Amino acid sequence: MADITPTELKQRQAAGEKPTIIDVRETWENEEARIDGSRNIPLNELPGKLDELEDLKDQEVIVHCKSGGRSASAKAFLTQQGFGNVRNLLGGMQAYQQT
Repeated sequence: MADITPTELKQRQAAGEKPTIIDVRETWENEEARIDGSRNIPLNELPGKLDELEDLKDQEVIVHCKSGGRSASAKAFLTQQGFGNVRNLLGGMQAYQQT
């Protein structure tokens, strides 16, 4: 699935959509700034949370981190685990905050 730009995400949120967003940054990073409605699961904890995410395998899941690197790894991992519609937020939280 194609990745998503901060502009596209913000437009969808402004239109009232509530996409599933997983923040793979560390908890302390999430506490400093977060995207409304996102769920924080640090990248290193993601493998242990797969059972909790099972119902999302056929839904769109947007992953993000600070700048896009960790979330690219999360996208690859989730895709390998059978998640069919994972999108990385391009530029991460930094780009989201600047948009």
